[in-house]
Amino acid sequence: MLDAVFVGTPAPLAPEGQLSAIVKHPVGGAVRVDADGLTGDQQGDLRVHGGPEKAVHLYPPENYALLAAARPELAGQLRPGVLGENLSAPGLTESAVCIGDIYRIGTVRLQVSQPRRPCWKIDHRLDSPGLNQVVVKLGCPGWYARVLTPGELAAGDPVSLDDRPAPDMTLARLLATDRDHRPAPDELRALAAAPGLNDDWRARLLRRAEWLLSRSS
Repeated sequence: MLDAVFVGTPAPLAPEGQLSAIVKHPVGGAVRVDADGLTGDQQGDLRVHGGPEKAVHLYPPENYALLAAARPELAGQLRPGVLGENLSAPGLTESAVCIGDIYRIGTVRLQVSQPRRPCWKIDHRLDSPGLNQVVVKLGCPGWYARVLTPGELAAGDPVSLDDRPAPDMTLARLLATDRDHRPAPDELRALAAAPGLNDDWRARLLRRAEWLLSRSS
């Protein structure tokens, strides 16, 4: 079930004042979702956020417990919505979700396109230096989806898996390979071939596989 829906607009982010929409607020009732995301949701830097391949960001609430265990001083602040996600739904963790999964929520169909790449804004959001690297180390960045079928969704809607074109290609597997200092080229190629993976991620994995192979010959 979808626990919560969040949207936000760009505002200065302390302490340096860069524009960011990482601060989001819960929405009650149905929200329209189109190719570029949720109505009322915006991004501060369109070079790295937003667009059809990052239209919707989901972060499972279970991940906050992982972060609280690593940074107990933040336990009171680590709650759904704090890290800038649009959707909060239990069970959709990186180890449970596969590349290319298609989920139906309300009348919307979403396809998992890529994991989130955490950045410094997470550190600034909670005034906790290095928190973004904790997210990377724990493999709990959440994930982005493209919108296959526009429509409406709301907190309380059931979340159903419509299709899984890449069984076993979990986001956790992709993230672990990405963190590996010298992953197997065959593993990189296998992940790159997963249907539904974002083209930029696919190209990056293939470039890395070729680089590793060139160094082994």
